[in-house]
Formats: sequence, structure tokens, C-alpha cells
Amino acid sequence: MDPYAALRYKEFNIFLLVRFAMVFAWSMQFIVIEWQVYSMTKDPLSLGIIGLMEVIPAVSMALFAGHIVDQKEKRNLLIKCILGFSVISFGLFMLSWPSMEDKLETKTILYGIYFLVFLGGIVRSFLGPTIFSLIALIVPKKIYPNAATWSSTTWQLASVLGPALAGFSISWIGVHWSMCLIFGFSILALISLFQISTKPILNPKIGEPVFESLREGLRFVFSTKAVFGALTLDMIAVLFGGAVALLPIFAQDILHVGSEGFGVLRAAPAVGAALTMLGSTRFPLHKNAGKKLLFAVFGFGLCMIVFGLSTYFWLSVIALFLSGAVDGVSMIIRQTILQLKTPDNMRGRVASVNSMFVGSSNELGAFESGVTAKLMGTVTAVVFGGAMTLITVGATAIVSPSFRKLDLQKDIDEHEANE
Repeated sequence: MDPYAALRYKEFNIFLLVRFAMVFAWSMQFIVIEWQVYSMTKDPLSLGIIGLMEVIPAVSMALFAGHIVDQKEKRNLLIKCILGFSVISFGLFMLSWPSMEDKLETKTILYGIYFLVFLGGIVRSFLGPTIFSLIALIVPKKIYPNAATWSSTTWQLASVLGPALAGFSISWIGVHWSMCLIFGFSILALISLFQISTKPILNPKIGEPVFESLREGLRFVFSTKAVFGALTLDMIAVLFGGAVALLPIFAQDILHVGSEGFGVLRAAPAVGAALTMLGSTRFPLHKNAGKKLLFAVFGFGLCMIVFGLSTYFWLSVIALFLSGAVDGVSMIIRQTILQLKTPDNMRGRVASVNSMFVGSSNELGAFESGVTAKLMGTVTAVVFGGAMTLITVGATAIVSPSFRKLDLQKDIDEHEANE
């Protein structure tokens, strides 16, 4: 297959720019918030609360959001999502104004941040399914795997640069002006999105009752073994391997590397994942996908254990880099499974379930890490999470032999034959 097949479509390139700008802004914003909150409280539990404040609305709204996405035009819905994020980032910009520290109590500022993060969770519940659905309307089915790879690569590149720039910008221009930069990237995404035309709504059941629609989406996910297996495996791994939420503690109190070292640590996993994804455009991962996914998640768990035990900065960076590299394999295979197995009229609902399983497990993982760090110590919490990931992979390999044998080549051949 042509490794640049998806890039030959103009609107897909614009879509990648929009996705890059939004992921860059969102990941940078999360890092700046983490740094500010921990600097204010010096309490690891406060980092977990950030994740909890985002995951509560993201999970509770996810299925409803998926129903709305399947019922509405995708480009205009994405415009509304980006407008919502822009309002939130501007609110954080105002709340981080240095004069606010003189006018408001620390607790008031902290609660204000948590509230805006909560609103961000609502926006995110719509953002993920909308983006997932829009890809399928921009490129033909036969190049879905290639488009999914480039989309995931863009996501990872933005995840590299966002956290890295966040660490440096905190040092160079402070939290307040870092928030201003984030707001600027959200506006760039908004302007770029208008260059994509509106798309047809492919759902033949417009006006379908909400609960009937939700039941259909859940039934599809739980009855499709490849989809359910991939989501479950990744959810457990991310839930127990959420060590990145504790990076401010490692940077400030264990490795003693400051905000710039924090930026390097936070970017290392995304660098590894981005390199994996770029390589996968030439060396596809769809053959023996089940075994590759199991090995990737097992490797992720090992990397988390090494990172937790390390007291050397560069060993920690390498462990995080390798964790990102194997996580990139996991992400590509999961996205390819979803794109190939999901009918066009159910993409919003399936993507919403995916966000509940995987996306929200990032924040639940942050909360779990914060709680376990509070109860058993930071290092023990990370090692515990890595060990639980290894146990999960072993259990999945034993319980689901059909998942071990999963191969996506037949699905790709069918799509090419139908084009």
C-alpha cells in the first residue's frame, strides 16, 4: 500500500492540521494545569483530582454524546467543540493572571481550575467521537488503515511538542502566558476547520429514540470480540499504567530536574510513539494484530516498572520513551480495528464507548495513581501499576485465544475489493 495514500487528499491534510493544533493545545494545557496545581498544593492527590474532574463528565456524557454525533453533521459539531475548548482555555488564562493570586484565595483559584477542567470533560466527550467519525467521511474506506495511522501519528507528534513546550514555556514565560499560547492554538484549529466542507449524515435512523440508539451501540461493541477485546486490554493497561500523572512528583521531588526536565519526561513517551507510528506507515501492523497488541501492552507494563524504580534521569527518559514506542503499536492496532469493524452509521456511538474504555481510563489512571501514591508512596504506586498491566496481558492471552489469533488482513482485502 502507498504509505502516503491518505495524504493525497487535501481535506485530510487540513484535518491533520486541526487535530494537531487541538491535541497540542489540550496536552499542553493539561501539563500546565498539573504543574500549577502541584506547585500550589504539593499534594499528589490534587493531581489525581484533576483527572477525576475530567473523567466524571467524560464518562457520564459519553454515550449520549455518541448518539448526538451519529445524528448531526460532523464538521459543524467539531466547530462547536473547538469553540467550547477555546472558552475554557481563555478562562484558565484569566484565572492564572498574576493579580488573581492577590485578589483570590488559593483554594478559590484551585476550585476554579477544577471547574474548568470539568467543563473540558464535557467538551471532550463530544470531541473524540466527532473526530473519529469525520475521518471516515474524508477518505475512502480502502485507505482507512493508512488514514488511522497518520491521524494517530499526528496525535502523538502534538503530544510530543505540547508537553515539551509546556515545560519550557513555564520556565520561560510562566503559567499565565503559557495559557495564552494554548488559547492561540485553539483559534488556529478553529480557523483551519472552516476549510473542510460539511459532510452528509450517513445514519438512516435520524430521530431514533436515544435509549434505543444507545442499546444498539453497546450491543455492537460487546458482541464484536475484536473491538471489545482491544478496548478492554488497552483500558486496563492505561488504568494501571498511568504513571505520567505522577511526573510532577518525579521531576520535583525524586529526580530533581525542574520544569524543563519535567517537559522532557512528559514528552518522552510521545516521542517513542510518534517514531513507531511513522515507521508503521511503511511497515503495517495489521498482520497477526492480536499477538502484536498483547506483546505491546506487556512491554508497556515492563517499562512502567523500570521507570518507577529508576533514580537516574536519563534511564527514566529511556523507559518512558520505550513505553511510548510500544504504546504506539497498541494505539495503531486499536484504531485500525475500530475503523475497519465499525459501520458508518454507528461511528459516533462506538467512538464514545472507546472514549469511556480508553480515553477516560487516562484520567481514571491519573486518579488511581494519585490515590495509590498517597497510600503506598509514589515509586510503589508506579511499580504496582506496571505489575497489574503484566497480569492483565497474561490473563487476556489465556482467556481469549481468538483474540491472540486476530488478523486484520482479511478485512482490508474486503474493503479494497468493495471500492
